Amino acid sequence: MSITVFQALKEGEQKLLLHQVPDARLDAEYLLAGVANMPRLSLLIEKQRILTQEETAAYRAFLERRAQREPLQYILEEQSFMGYSFRTDKRALIPRNDTEAVCEEALSHIRGSMQVLDLCTGTGALGIAIKKMRPGCRVTLSDLSEEALSLAKENAQRLEVDVRIVQGDLFVPVKREKFHLIVSNPPYIPRGLQGKLQAEVEKEPEMALFAGEDGLDFYRRIAREAPLHLMENGVLVLEFGDDQAEAVSALLEKDFEQIRIIRDMDGHDRGVSARLKENAGRGCL
Repeated sequence: MSITVFQALKEGEQKLLLHQVPDARLDAEYLLAGVANMPRLSLLIEKQRILTQEETAAYRAFLERRAQREPLQYILEEQSFMGYSFRTDKRALIPRNDTEAVCEEALSHIRGSMQVLDLCTGTGALGIAIKKMRPGCRVTLSDLSEEALSLAKENAQRLEVDVRIVQGDLFVPVKREKFHLIVSNPPYIPRGLQGKLQAEVEKEPEMALFAGEDGLDFYRRIAREAPLHLMENGVLVLEFGDDQAEAVSALLEKDFEQIRIIRDMDGHDRGVSARLKENAGRGCL
């Protein structure tokens, strides 16, 4: 039986509410807009439009996936970051709007042909957005996950940027290199919270989420190793999780100065930027 856009949205909202999906109505709208291949607001103007059988079937399949709490961005395979459309799927963490504050901080330090490393790149969102907005810089994307890097490569091709992609554990694939700026959104969730997070978050790659008992394992390593991979006066920009500002800042005090907390659009502490101290990082690579 044929249904209208209005009927489809009502059906979708009720189904998602039944499964306690947050923002059920809004998600139903985005899912139907994705099926119809049109902007959500344009769809809402055409509430009496009759859906084809193919559209109805595809929409209901999307609803079923969302009812199982699969992230909306994985279903639609798309997420906007810094105004650019990135492909998203279960290979990597979904880029968050909060991370844009970290990206903007990194951008503020980049001039000309600087060398930039995006560590734990995931989808490539940080590094690719930086390359789009500072095309003269040279960007390297690095991650341990081969699956994440395959997605990052797709996004680089999608957004037509020339970036270098390397695979390995943190600084291992760039062990003899130095950069003007290192930016990273590493895993930072304490292992004890596994199974207690929002259902959608639990669907994202475990490797990209958890970092030891206190969530600080990656920051300890980055604070220790980054000085060896930064040029003189180099800058480190990191995202962190809730209530981690003081701990992460303390880890940087030995080798970094001008340590500054980055706040997101809601005014929450979201990251930190710091400049390498003079004479720090003089060890052998």
